[in-house]
Amino acid sequence: MKQNKRRAIALFSGGLDSMIAIKLMADQGIEVIALHIKIGFSGTKDVSKIMQERAKLAGAEFKIVDVRDEYIQNILFDPVYGYGKNFNPCIDCHGYMFKIAKKMMDELGASFLVTGEVIGQRPMSQRHDAMKQVSKLANDKEDKLILRPMSAKLMEETTPELEGWVDREKLLDISGRSRERQLALAQAYGWEDYESPGGGCLLTESHYAERIKEFISFDTFEVEDIELLKFGRHFRLPEGAKLAVGRNKEDNEGLQAIESDKYIAITLPVAGPFSLLSADASLADRELAAKLAITYAKSSAQDCYDVEVGDESVTVSPFKEKKEAQAYFFNAK
Repeated sequence: MKQNKRRAIALFSGGLDSMIAIKLMADQGIEVIALHIKIGFSGTKDVSKIMQERAKLAGAEFKIVDVRDEYIQNILFDPVYGYGKNFNPCIDCHGYMFKIAKKMMDELGASFLVTGEVIGQRPMSQRHDAMKQVSKLANDKEDKLILRPMSAKLMEETTPELEGWVDREKLLDISGRSRERQLALAQAYGWEDYESPGGGCLLTESHYAERIKEFISFDTFEVEDIELLKFGRHFRLPEGAKLAVGRNKEDNEGLQAIESDKYIAITLPVAGPFSLLSADASLADRELAAKLAITYAKSSAQDCYDVEVGDESVTVSPFKEKKEAQAYFFNAK
């Protein structure tokens, strides 16, 4: 079958399935752009460099588009098809990503869209009926431009197949949660680095979902809050202020990297965690925040310390026991 040179946009997570989907296209002479749509909830580490390397390994050019603010405004809190077990609007999320990719087709010179989804792999978004709902949300029900190479032979033919842009016989019929065939393909391709770089979606994790639910009962959720909720111990103080106190080096670095007028830093005079506090915290909450932060530092309950809360200095002593501090955890009963 003679094919014209075609270009496809592949939704790219950096995981093995999306790598294989790209490879299947590249092997058919399709130019692929691996598009990572950044919604902000993929994990605690910046893995953009890793994803770029994996896209190249699979045979694609790599591109990131940041849609965090738009995602919060339009998808996260009002999904058409609801949530999964936690705060994950998976069907709406996938439909939204395809909608964005579809809008970029003219700009990037692409003829169709590709994804590494596998039928039956995820209970909410990777069912036959859910994929139809995704196509509807992406305005692709009639165009049929979304190709899922991993499970294509188990699905209705798409436009790229019907038009001869890709050879259906060279696509796969994988289904279910087993990774056996994917791992065998990775070995055949000589790939060694293919694990999920982001550690999955934080919205599917109960602890992160609970943090969002608690947060929105007090404040408007914004882009900077995505990062805040990823790191540290979280406290809700009596007069409404939010306090995040680092637990380790990763937490401290993550909190330090947040640049926002919504929060002020707490600086300790001794070795201890980095903390962020709501900038509009009352005087009482600022004093309590200083006391909580110094409690988790190398400090003595018998001593007083001058703690910098934003531009102010507050003199406090640590709690005698950490269980007193734990009473202010946002989920304390």
